[in-house]
Amino acid sequence: MRVRNILYFSGAMLASAIAGSLMGPKPVLAVAREIIELQRDVTALLQGQKDLQTQTTQDHTVQKTLIEQSSDTVNKLNSTMSSLQKSVQDVQANSGTRLDTMSTQVQGLSDNLEEIKSRLGKLNQQLVDLQNSVSSIDARLAGGNPTGAPGGAPAAMPAPGAASASPSGPPPSADTLYSNGLRDITSGKYELARAEFQDYLRYYGDTDLASNAQFYLGEIAYSQHQYDQAVAEYDKVVVNYPKSFKLAPARLKKGMALIELNQKTAGVKELREVVKRYPGTEEERRARAKLKDMGVAVTASAH
Repeated sequence: MRVRNILYFSGAMLASAIAGSLMGPKPVLAVAREIIELQRDVTALLQGQKDLQTQTTQDHTVQKTLIEQSSDTVNKLNSTMSSLQKSVQDVQANSGTRLDTMSTQVQGLSDNLEEIKSRLGKLNQQLVDLQNSVSSIDARLAGGNPTGAPGGAPAAMPAPGAASASPSGPPPSADTLYSNGLRDITSGKYELARAEFQDYLRYYGDTDLASNAQFYLGEIAYSQHQYDQAVAEYDKVVVNYPKSFKLAPARLKKGMALIELNQKTAGVKELREVVKRYPGTEEERRARAKLKDMGVAVTASAH
């Protein structure tokens, strides 16, 4: 805008000078002065144009620098976002593995807790029996010569365990059988563990841990790829122990075993029952995952 005004002004001055010269003669000194002023204005105009060009060049350089800096910042941000995304994916993958490990550990802790509760109950019963025995001994001592004891001597006490001992000896205790079974199944001694859990059910089938022993018989068969036997053992948990906390894992593994036997329809039905009956459990999550892997809907469609 400034350059245009200067050009207009210079043109007007030149036109005035020409018009004045045409209208009448002027002194040579006046004409020279006007020419000098006109040259000064033209010089100022050229200098202004040069300054404007210099300023434009500087502004362009600054803008180019800012654009390059912005581009570098965007590239660094993209790199940071990529690294962050990879870190999130790694955390998710590690979380899945840790959840599976934690689930196994929690299952083991639950079994151990049930075993401890059972042992505490047995210890309490043994204390009661011991107190009764002590009371009986005190009563016999206070009563003097018992009937049938010769010469006033107190009757001889039976040897511990003699009353219950059979010709082949008494069975191992429930705690011993169950603990040995857990130890052997975790160390891969499946046949030995099977015999121990079967003995546990034979002698202690009405205890709190009987459903656990039955479930582990199914686990042993499943580990040995004896899926028909595994289905039968898991079924016994569901039928014989309807209040057991092993119902959810028994039904889940039964569904898995049926699928291994290519009985897909029955297996899918069992897994759907797990999802329906035990929401929020680890078994429900595993059943959903298995159904998803098979490309099967979690719930059956209505007909």
